[in-house]
Amino acid sequence: MIFNKLIWALKRHPFLYTTRFKLLSKNASISEVSKYNYNQINKKEDIPKYFHEINEVVFFDGEAKTDLKFIKKISNWLVKNIKGGPGLSVPSEEALKIMLAGQGGVCSDMAQIFNNFCVVNKKLVREWGSTRAPFDKDYGGHSFNEVYCQELNKWVLVDVSYCTLFYSDNEIPLSVIELYQLLRSDKQIRFASFNNAIELDETIIYKNYLNPQTVPFLICDYSNKTYDKFLKLFRPYLPVFAIHFLLYLLNKSYHYRFPMDDYKKIF
Repeated sequence: MIFNKLIWALKRHPFLYTTRFKLLSKNASISEVSKYNYNQINKKEDIPKYFHEINEVVFFDGEAKTDLKFIKKISNWLVKNIKGGPGLSVPSEEALKIMLAGQGGVCSDMAQIFNNFCVVNKKLVREWGSTRAPFDKDYGGHSFNEVYCQELNKWVLVDVSYCTLFYSDNEIPLSVIELYQLLRSDKQIRFASFNNAIELDETIIYKNYLNPQTVPFLICDYSNKTYDKFLKLFRPYLPVFAIHFLLYLLNKSYHYRFPMDDYKKIF
């Protein structure tokens, strides 16, 4: 127990946090990040079998008619069946099993398993994170997703953990870039959960999204297959941050792209 607390403290230490960002971050234009998605590296056949099995349970009554309906259906199912808990640093199949057993899972875990379900269903998806500028050591960041909705011809931000979408002056959900362009222009932003069982806490939404110091970044080049392999091989012997650093040294790591802010001025 004491060892686990020590590892958690090390992972959250501001020096390690900022060092990770300095190593993994790149500045990018909005047009550049539009080219990235999770599906480019992660193929349906590479997603662990357990995701395919659970997907059949979720969609036992047939596929969703639109991409937006898919977002809502899979999100509602995950929230209903996952209680959440401690963060996980295990292979994706094991993570899903632990989460469905009610024994763990934070926002980044939820975002990552959501990515895999999107790949299984051939939906274009990507994962974003957020930090603060200037850097705030008391803010641990947040992870969320974006799905490309064919019927809307645009990317749509979804917070799976809260089954929440964001809007401006109409009923078309916002993308990540749209949200932060509006926020920084001091324009109206609405948010709503599509899960009737969830009572949204406005302080959480403000903390993770609408704080004017919030900075979004796109997580790129994450290979689920590669990370699963390395976690299975080395997790019993090495702490997670050492495994991530090994992947970085081997040039197999994910990286962060900042389309709206200069990360060098943040860290």
